[in-house]
Amino acid sequence: MKGDPGSASSSWASSSAPEVIRQGELEKRSDGLFQLWKKKRVVLSKDRLRLVSPEAGGGVGVGGAGKGGRAKELPLGSIQKVDCVERTGKYVYFTLVTTDRKEIDFRCPGESCWNASIALALIDFQNQRALEDFKRSRRREEEEEEEEEEAAAARDRRLARAP
Repeated sequence: MKGDPGSASSSWASSSAPEVIRQGELEKRSDGLFQLWKKKRVVLSKDRLRLVSPEAGGGVGVGGAGKGGRAKELPLGSIQKVDCVERTGKYVYFTLVTTDRKEIDFRCPGESCWNASIALALIDFQNQRALEDFKRSRRREEEEEEEEEEAAAARDRRLARAP
C-alpha cells in the first residue's frame, strides 16, 4: 500500500534510495538543556539511518525531507556501535556511538527491537566493508606481484643480451 508506513514502497522510501530494511518511529533525546524525547520517523537502509521529524510533513523528497523539515542522515560508516541497551517496563533505551565519539540516545517501545535492527544492519555493513577492503588489498597484492614478475623478466632479458 502506498501510505502504509511498514511498506517499502511508501512515499518516503523512494525507488532511487537504497534498499529499506525497516521504517517506523523512534524517540531521540534532544541535545538541549532539558533533553526532551522527540519522536522521529526513521528509515533504516543497508547504508544509513535517516531521521525525520513527524512535523516535517511525512514524506522524504529529493531535498531530504518533506515540507518544512530537515532529514538527518547517519551513514552506517559513521556509527561505531550500538551501546548502553537498557530495558524498562515500557521502553528500550539505547545509544548510538559515532566514529567521532558522539553519543546519540534513543528509546523505543520494548517490543519494537529497533536497537537489534540497527545493530544487525551495522554488523552487516561492517562485514561488507571488511570484505571489500580484503578484496581490494588482495587485488593490489596480485598487481604488485605481476609488476615484480614483469620487472624481473625485463631484467633477465637485458642480462641475456649483455655480451
